[in-house]
Parts: sequence; C-alpha cells; structure tokens
Amino acid sequence: MFATKRKNLLLGMSLAMAFSAALAGCSAQKPESTANTPTENSAAVNKEETVTMAWPRDIGPMNPHLYNPSQLFAQSMIFESLVSYKDGKIEPQLAESWTLSPDGKEYTFKLRSNVKFSDGTAFTAATVKKNFDAVMNNMKLHTWLGVISVLEKTEAVDDATFKLTLKEAYYPTLYDLAVVRPVRFLAESGFPDDGDTSKGVKNPIGTGPWVLSEYKKDEYAVFTPNPNYWGEKPKVDKVQVKVIPDAETRVLSFEKGDLDLIFGEGVISFDAFKQLEQTGKYETKLSEPVGTRNLVLNTMNEKLADLRVRQALHEGFNKQAMVEGVTLGMEEKADNILPKNLPYSNIDVKPVEYNVEHAKALLEEAGWKLPSGKTVREKDGKALELELLYDKADLTQKAMAETLQAEWSAIGVKLNITGVELTVYIQRRKANEFDMNFYSNFGAPYDPHSFMTGVVQKGFGLSDPLQALPMKAEIDRKIKEGMTTTDEKLRTELFTSVLTTLQEQSSILPISYIKKIAVYQKDVSTVNFPSNRDEHPFYGIDTKQ
Repeated sequence: MFATKRKNLLLGMSLAMAFSAALAGCSAQKPESTANTPTENSAAVNKEETVTMAWPRDIGPMNPHLYNPSQLFAQSMIFESLVSYKDGKIEPQLAESWTLSPDGKEYTFKLRSNVKFSDGTAFTAATVKKNFDAVMNNMKLHTWLGVISVLEKTEAVDDATFKLTLKEAYYPTLYDLAVVRPVRFLAESGFPDDGDTSKGVKNPIGTGPWVLSEYKKDEYAVFTPNPNYWGEKPKVDKVQVKVIPDAETRVLSFEKGDLDLIFGEGVISFDAFKQLEQTGKYETKLSEPVGTRNLVLNTMNEKLADLRVRQALHEGFNKQAMVEGVTLGMEEKADNILPKNLPYSNIDVKPVEYNVEHAKALLEEAGWKLPSGKTVREKDGKALELELLYDKADLTQKAMAETLQAEWSAIGVKLNITGVELTVYIQRRKANEFDMNFYSNFGAPYDPHSFMTGVVQKGFGLSDPLQALPMKAEIDRKIKEGMTTTDEKLRTELFTSVLTTLQEQSSILPISYIKKIAVYQKDVSTVNFPSNRDEHPFYGIDTKQ
C-alpha cells in the first residue's frame, strides 16, 4: 500500500477561519470574554511580560485531531507529539526514546515519566492510545498522512510504553508523528463523552507549554504558561494573538506599538517588510528556506512534451531579476526543486542560466519557427501559445506570471495568464486541466516524502502532469522503494536519483526559496524560527525589562 500524502494540502493550502470554545486556566471552560482586551487592562496587568502578535484569522476550535479552521501555530502551543523535528532530524518529545524492529514495522516508544497535562492528570500510554484510536476511528479524514493508512494496530504495553504496528515498513513514520495535526495528545477530560473528537472537544487540554486562558472569537486569544509543563518554562507571562485580517492594518498597529511581533509567511507585503526594516526602529529577520516556489509544466500538453521546449522556457526568463524584482530580494533564486536543508534533498545540480539566444535555438531545433512579421512561433500551423494558471488572491504569483509573460514573448512564446479563485485552481489541478501552474512544497517535517508521494499519486497536481516523461515508471518505482526500505544509504541514492532526473527534465522549474519573516519591537528578544514550518515562534521568546 502506498498512502496518499497530505491530500488537502496537495490541492492547495486553504487558510482557516473559525469558531471555538475556550479554556480558562488549565481546565475549566469559559464563555467568550466580554472584558477589555489585555492592552486595556489595569496598570497591574500591564506590568506582566506580554508579547502581542497579529494573525489574519481566528485561532479556531483548538481540536488536536482536526484541521481548518484551527490554526496550526496555536495548536502547536497547546498540544505536543511523541517526537519533534529539528534541523532535519527527529528528536524526542513526549517519548524520550524509541526502538524500531528490523523489518521496519514495529515502533516501541518509551514515554517520559514526568509529563502531566495542563489539568494535572498524568500522560500515559493509555492516553496515547485513546488519542490514536480517536484519529483511527475517523480514518477517512486523515488518509493524507501516510502513517495512518499503513497503521495496523496500537498498544499500551504498560503506563510508560506504547507500541505502533504497521502493515508494512514506512520510513516517514516518525516524520508523520512530528506534524502538528492530527496525532497530538488531548487529556482524558478534554474528550467528548462518546470519545468522538471529530464532533469537537470539551476543552483543549494538552501537555504543551501554553494554555488558552482568555478568548474572544474573531478578536483575540490569550495564552499563558502551563504550570505543569515538563520542559523549559515560557519566559513571558502572556502571549496575546490579535485577529487583524488586513495586512496594512497589521503594519499600522505594529507601528503604533499595539503589536510586539509580526510573524509568518505572506502576513505583510514585501514592500511593508522593507519599509519597516529601513526605518531602523525595529528588529527584522528572515528564516532559512521553508519551501520552494516552483512552476509545474504539464508534459501531457503536446507542446510541453518536448524536453527542448521545457528547457527553452527554463532558460528564457531571468530568474534572478524576477525574484529580486517581485520579492525585493527577500526570497532567493532557487536552483533546486526542494530546499537543500530538507532530508535527502541536499543534491548539487547545475544551475540553469538565463540565455535567451540558446532558448531560441532550442525552440528552432524543436521545429518552432518564427514566421516573418509575426511575434509568436509556429509549428504545423499551430502557435506556441500556453496558459499559466495562478491563484488570483496570491499577488506574488500574479507578479511572477506577468513577468514570465513579458520575458517569454521575447523568445516567441505567447503566454496567457489566468487568475482564478482557489477552489477553481484546485479543481483544475486535480483534473489536470492546465498547461502550467505554480506549486510550492510543504516543507519540514512533511518533505521530501510528501513531495515524493505527490509525484507518484495521481489526481493531486504533480503526478499527472509528469506522465509523458519517458522515465516516469522508473521514477515511481524508485520512490516506492525509497519509502519502504530500511536501508538509509539506498534511500538517499534513490531520492537523489529522482530529484536529479526531475531537475534534468525541466518538468518542474524552481523559481525561489520561500522564507518566513519576523518583525518585532526592540524590547522583544529571542525570536526564533522553528524547524517545523507549522510550529509557533514562542520557544524561548522574552522581553527586555
């Protein structure tokens, strides 16, 4: 069996909005507050160390076993996993150690002995199993996560030992367990009476460093330290998240001093970041690459089935100039389909250089001639005309599409750019009804295995447009073998071969490396970017008193 990875995200990440119940203190549920926001509270409260961040939407119900509208960063503040992802490796979290059977099918976890939920109850193997059972009882919701599809059974061996048994070896198991949802752990008191968390939870009670202590839907949420936290305690008294949907309003609020931190991807414009940076009044940071912005060329289109045409398109635009112009240099020109800081992705490739004359020569060689007096090349009476599909709400995609349209006209290619709503974008990708479109990988801890699964599995926007590659069957074979082998060296060789072949085929054109941004006030210190793309940024955050 070969599982479909991250189905909802392969079709395009749909950002969330929400509704929810909130947790007062560590356990008691509390109705939506009608009190003033924390910034309007008494002088005594103002003495507390508080970090205030803006977010585009409400944090959502905080159900660890479900998805949108709950926001990933907030879920990761409350709920933890057995293992965590850091700097390309899996590290202990709620499990202090684990062993793997020689056949790669049995994972036995030794749980930490000093862990309690925020309500004071003990974290045990029985609780771990109850959470896994809740996820598996709604398996259809979670088959995008490969480990769910290959999971055969779970067992609480004793209070401190938990065992997973798989139907077949699946190397990304630990990486799948490190993601923010759906396999994180809710306390017994948080479960509904019938145990079915797909209907909701009583209270969002986890083992994480934070608890949700105050909340007003679509306005703000306040997180305070979990008094029972087993790990390093938070250094501030509160984290307040204000819901500010408009990016420009976020910037104004920050400049007024109502916000301490702006963090994330696409939360403000490139222009706004640069303007804040240039004032010298604030601290600004860019993360390492969290993903690659790629262009997928559909080889099932007869015109794009020719490698020479794909190569000509790759060489026919000035990638460096486009990235600098559109992202103001905040993203880097990408030469690799996946960032090199991801596992199994650190491969050396020959960069594709901008070369208009060679691009023209390749098109000539492929039979696409430029008739006298015309601006678009033709072959067998057909014009070299293509469509680029993009999400109309994504201004970066729009700007890049317009740049490609202008640059490719110089080599005799007519590019029609079509901006559509996200739902239409997803539908057309799923139906493989496009010549080319933008694709970004999911980052850590999902890749490279999520990307590899997308290359194999049809119906999700990656495999189908690659079908005309003459070596597609061999690519699929290598991916499947790499996903199940327990031989680390062999997996590295297989995945290196797959990524190298895809790059050489110019079927997926890397454009730029996506980065997270952080802008924060001078009195905020220790803002770090977590290795897990979806995690919160509040580990170790502090204010200067």
